Amino acid sequence: MSTPATSLESMRAAAPLVQCITNYVAMNFAANVLLAAGAAPAMVHDVEESGEFCAIAGALTVNIGTLSPRWVAGMVEAAAVANKTNTPWVLDPVACFATGLRRDSTSTLMKMGPTVVRGNASEILAIAGQDASGKGVDSGDSVSVAEASARELALKAGSIIAVTGEVDFVTDGTRAVRITGGSPLMPQVTATGCALTCLVGAYAAAVTDPFDATVGALAHFAAAGEMAAGRALGPGSFAPAFLDALAAVTAETIGADRVRIL
Repeated sequence: MSTPATSLESMRAAAPLVQCITNYVAMNFAANVLLAAGAAPAMVHDVEESGEFCAIAGALTVNIGTLSPRWVAGMVEAAAVANKTNTPWVLDPVACFATGLRRDSTSTLMKMGPTVVRGNASEILAIAGQDASGKGVDSGDSVSVAEASARELALKAGSIIAVTGEVDFVTDGTRAVRITGGSPLMPQVTATGCALTCLVGAYAAAVTDPFDATVGALAHFAAAGEMAAGRALGPGSFAPAFLDALAAVTAETIGADRVRIL
């Protein structure tokens, strides 16, 4: 099993190119998060090039935050190529319960077998067919409530499921860990969760086991959140401090003690 420290070292040594199909709100921040952490972002989403580009990327991340039929076509094309080339890909089902387009798009993408699904508790519950109380992009459910559904979904979908919140939960249906850390300021900065999905992609490109990759990315994010919170006066100053902290996290400071194996 790769530890968060060794996963961090592997990701930075590889400096992987990550294709990020993400929403308009998240593009700039997500790109900066990847650069600060040690990876290389590429925001390529149109169906005319998304599949061709995926063939040269180390990983693909798909975020349904701002949808249109053409964007969905680009997502499906890129995911199809990822499956063909054995490229790891990560799905972020933003507010998948909110509209018919989101429900249908999520269903289509889930059938394509994402390597990792990262979402909040309400999103994971909704994909698992359970009642969820999310409001827009925000979760109305606690991570602990979604843990059992996440385990079942991981086994059914064959994907790593990461439920993120105050305490993160990652499972492949058999193995499971909780990850502590971060800061209460993180939900007050737009696109933080979307950027985390992109970072999971960076780790998945460099770490053989996608479970270990996901844990490493979440531990990196949590460690950086703690560091940034100590320097920030509020959400406005937290964002740049967080980028600095992502770059400053080392194998010694990523903190294996924040990962609890269940």
